[in-house]
Amino acid sequence: MSDVVLRTHGLVKRFGGFVATDNVSLNIERGARHALIGPNGAGKTTLVNLLTGTLPASEGRVELLGQDISSLSANQRVERGLVRTFQINQLFPTLTPLQSLAIAVASRHDAARRWWMPMGHDTAIAAEAEALLSQFRLQEHADRLTKELPYGKRRLLEIALAVALKPRVLLLDEPAAGVPAGERQEILATVAALPSDVSVLLIEHDMDLVFSFATRITVLVSGAVLTEGTPEAIANDPQVRAVYLGSTELAHG
Repeated sequence: MSDVVLRTHGLVKRFGGFVATDNVSLNIERGARHALIGPNGAGKTTLVNLLTGTLPASEGRVELLGQDISSLSANQRVERGLVRTFQINQLFPTLTPLQSLAIAVASRHDAARRWWMPMGHDTAIAAEAEALLSQFRLQEHADRLTKELPYGKRRLLEIALAVALKPRVLLLDEPAAGVPAGERQEILATVAALPSDVSVLLIEHDMDLVFSFATRITVLVSGAVLTEGTPEAIANDPQVRAVYLGSTELAHG
């Protein structure tokens, strides 16, 4: 069995004459803790949109677990085990975390049509939702409306909802974006504690989070892969340092 769970071959995305993604080939291994970094405008979000099916590729293909999924819709890719969180959280503001997680768990069991029933009606769904609340440090907020949660807790809930779908590959798109400094440590610890059987691709600007989490890092510049390697190698790469203009951002490796 191949150790690569998510693979891209020569992905290209053109918007008219502008090449946003330039011949990107990427391998995400089973159980990976892989980060994708790059300066603003490097094409990270476009690449994630190509992986998840939000955008069609101009050229190239995407494989999940050895199967070509390039023609599949975003929803079909989720069903195959490729799940994404977003830079801006996508939550139900007038539901509680417990209700939101119950819906996510139920959808996996083809029981989403019963989401409106009392939580105790389906004990298996209720138990799994409660376990996710505990795993993502949301027990104290189980019955609060999501819109009333601190922003860091909303980011945790979004990751919990993604994990509830039992992904084979989880794409974390800037999970710390907008989170106050005092709440970032909780995000960092929770991301570090994600299940080891889930392969994770982290897209992030927060280098503390990147270097504490990733065992492999790919650097994207102007839509193309500049280099890839261990955190230590990336932190000391002169090309990478030049891209970041000698900033201290990479001093955390």
